[in-house]
Amino acid sequence: MKIVMFYHSLYSDWNHGNAHFLRGTVKELQKRGHDVDVYEPEGGWSLQNLIKDHGADKLDEFRQYYPSLNPQFYNPRKKLNYESILKDADLVIVHEWNEPELVSEIGKKKEQYGYKLLFHDTHHRAVSDEESMSKYDFKNFDGALVFGDVIKNIYEEKKWVDKVWTWHEAADAEFFTPNRDEEKEGDLVWIGNWGDNERTEELMEYLIEPVKELGIKAKVYGVRYPEKAKKALADAGIEYGGWLPNYKVPEVFAKYKVTVHVPRRPYVEMLPGIPTIRPFEALSCGIPLICSPWEDAENLFSPGEDYLMVTNGNDMGYRIAEVLKSAQLAQSLSQNGRKTIEEKHTCAHRIDGLELILQELGIPEEKIFPIHNKSQKG
Repeated sequence: MKIVMFYHSLYSDWNHGNAHFLRGTVKELQKRGHDVDVYEPEGGWSLQNLIKDHGADKLDEFRQYYPSLNPQFYNPRKKLNYESILKDADLVIVHEWNEPELVSEIGKKKEQYGYKLLFHDTHHRAVSDEESMSKYDFKNFDGALVFGDVIKNIYEEKKWVDKVWTWHEAADAEFFTPNRDEEKEGDLVWIGNWGDNERTEELMEYLIEPVKELGIKAKVYGVRYPEKAKKALADAGIEYGGWLPNYKVPEVFAKYKVTVHVPRRPYVEMLPGIPTIRPFEALSCGIPLICSPWEDAENLFSPGEDYLMVTNGNDMGYRIAEVLKSAQLAQSLSQNGRKTIEEKHTCAHRIDGLELILQELGIPEEKIFPIHNKSQKG
């Protein structure tokens, strides 16, 4: 099957978490025998910030970690050559970071080239910024893949598209693997971006203050930390590591004893059941995970077994100390978390789900399962 995908960036994960899941899904589609082209705009903000802060050689490093991933660039200020891009496509997926004009144009070309067309939504705009969602023209789309039931319900309520499927993010479990025997460099690590004051109070309560109180050795990675945030980290004795390429995350998790998940406020208040990509990756790496409050409305995990959930900052401090003290508890969390990912939440599981959706849309099975059909003929 020829699959064409339009996303903000495959190359850069600088403040762009969607790149994580995209990389894993493209790898899995390639492994199953599909021809996948990913298009990203020249001059996209994530890639530009990555190059400005860390240099173009990071793109060479990316290719070393992901040799099969090779995004195509287009000039967003010029009319695309839709003939060359779309003429042989069986499936086109357009991510919600794209401009409404591009979404509309690809929809208009659908009848001419005969592909199936899906929209992929991994953001909280459907609940936080309905006005921006109203700018998208979905009338030629076959459906939408959305990353949680709460978003699915909104799409169905608003009748934006005919069909909507929940398609949670997941971990590339072959890449994000446990290595808990590595010699440890510290106690706690947190990997995440500061981000638009959407969790400033929460990071103080559930990360910075508990670490300061416990006096443990901790390090934080991420971007868009204002000076005030860096000062708070320094005051708590927390080392700030700046941007960490997502392909380095397994190596870093291996060197620490515990991590935490502190979701942004819109996810806690408006999007129950959507944990974002970070917990999937942490659990996949087998690092013990402790979460500030969020509601697992879709029963993706088993709180208390896969990770620990706390109710306030004092509770977080207590739980961090407990995990650091008890090798048995740490090992149990590590093993249970990894097991749940392997059983339910890998990129392979998500492509299994996508294959069922494509069958529902009427794509021939010999295209959906090319390797399976080749082996049968052989």
